[in-house]
Amino acid sequence: MNPLLLDFTLPLLGRVEFPAYMTLLLVGFALAIWLSRRGEDRAGKDGDRIVDLGLLMLACGMLGSRLLSVLADGKLDDFINLCLEPTLVEAPDRWVDRCVPGGLCGWDYLCNPENGRCYPPRDCLAPLKFWEGGLAYYGGFLLAAPVGFWYARRQKLGVWRVSDLTAPGIALGLFFGRIGCFLNGCCHGAQCDLPWAVTFPQRSIPHNVHPAQLYEALGSLALFVLLYFVVRPRKRRHGEVFAWLLVGYGVLRFVLEFVRADPRGSLFGLSTSQWIGIPLITAGFVLLRWLRRPPVAA
Repeated sequence: MNPLLLDFTLPLLGRVEFPAYMTLLLVGFALAIWLSRRGEDRAGKDGDRIVDLGLLMLACGMLGSRLLSVLADGKLDDFINLCLEPTLVEAPDRWVDRCVPGGLCGWDYLCNPENGRCYPPRDCLAPLKFWEGGLAYYGGFLLAAPVGFWYARRQKLGVWRVSDLTAPGIALGLFFGRIGCFLNGCCHGAQCDLPWAVTFPQRSIPHNVHPAQLYEALGSLALFVLLYFVVRPRKRRHGEVFAWLLVGYGVLRFVLEFVRADPRGSLFGLSTSQWIGIPLITAGFVLLRWLRRPPVAA
């Protein structure tokens, strides 16, 4: 695992860094937009409007992902305290367990002389800093999808036709995004003793875990292949590819949550992502049934 995908120095510019997660996330978005535009161009339509749609969904996806992460990741109190009382916030990657006034805590952490604990400096803008980590896919999807529907209807692109056009790209983008998660060390699985368990650095918690990011990456890649090469050429009505995306990813994520170390919003033994996935899976099946309804007799 390496949170930096590329790191080099250029004359005049100095050190240039490409964080693994954000770089691969943007690569995934770019490929999804390219794939959608390619399909639109092949259909003899204006691909530029698909690019506009993709960029709009990118912005909404980042906003929604960050919003759900801030609200549901269990760190909302930390974000509030970072602005109001940062001494109450734990410094997870501190260099020492206890510090002395004026001593080193790691990075820009400070030392609380009253209890010898390291804490981060005051930062009221922390909830907005998505580039430092903390994005939840379902939040982005739940905001970007309705905005995309609205844009497609407003531009008269055909809501379900465009939904089918973009659905495979969403699955492909998820593949790259989860590879970025793996390199960044986030979204890991629960502890296990399997031969392919991932070993984190010694000071990390936990060690030996399920590579849940790779499970989801491979599952998303398989879903892309299924949607693009199997469902898309055989669909009978617009909307079927998107419906199968809802069902396919919903089931994939629901199952993977059982091996992920994801304490967010646990209720009756199910995580936030599982509770979100249930209505999305249901919506996918309902949409399929609605699309395949027989035509009304004249």
